[in-house]
Amino acid sequence: MHYALQHMVPKPDANTKPKQRRSRWVLLLLLPYLGLCFPIVYARSTPALWGFPFFYWYQFAWVILASVLLAIVYRKLKT
Repeated sequence: MHYALQHMVPKPDANTKPKQRRSRWVLLLLLPYLGLCFPIVYARSTPALWGFPFFYWYQFAWVILASVLLAIVYRKLKT
C-alpha cells in the first residue's frame, strides 16, 4: 500500500520555482495597526464630529477603514 501512495503523488520538476504565497497587498493590513498604535497622536477632543470627540470618532473610522482594507486584500489574494 505504501508503494501505491508514493506513485500517486506527483513529483515536482527540478526547474519549477515554489509558489510564493506572500503578496504586497498584505502590507495594507499594517495601516490600521499603525493608525491606532500611538494614541498620543489622537488623544484629544477636537475636532469634534457630531458631538463626538476626535478620540472616539477617529478610532471608529479605523474600524470601518480596516474592514474595507480587509475586503480589498481578501479579493486581491483570492485570485
